Amino acid sequence: MKLHELKPSEGSRKVRHRVGRGSSSGMGKTSGRGQKGQNSRSGGGVRLGFEGGQTPLFRRLPKRGFNNINRKDYAVVNVETLNRFEDGTVVTPALLIETGVISKQLNGIKVLSNGTLSTKLTVQAHKFSQAAKEAIEAAGGSVEVI
Repeated sequence: MKLHELKPSEGSRKVRHRVGRGSSSGMGKTSGRGQKGQNSRSGGGVRLGFEGGQTPLFRRLPKRGFNNINRKDYAVVNVETLNRFEDGTVVTPALLIETGVISKQLNGIKVLSNGTLSTKLTVQAHKFSQAAKEAIEAAGGSVEVI
């Protein structure tokens, strides 16, 4: 196979239709839009979800629950994942992102008490569960709320 023999596979490319260029093109006069009506006009057509005046599906379906617009989502870090750091390390949000423990800080970082901690660390985070705080202090570390 040579460079000049390359061509796209069958059906992978669409044919461009030049509309309004004479009746023999098959897309002349009304340019494939039909005769009259909303969709034949420029700017015509209906908005997304419109069902011709019938109550749209998204309004017929019941809405469930309550979505708090002021909700804060915290990036969760378990105590057992802090074992990867060496003794005496100051664990900051920047360090957690850098080492890949969390991908985003979101509205803050919350440390939870899943697992056991065997290293002595100074942990800086926005929130701590009571059990996580006790686990860190029991291992000889300290807790700092940012």
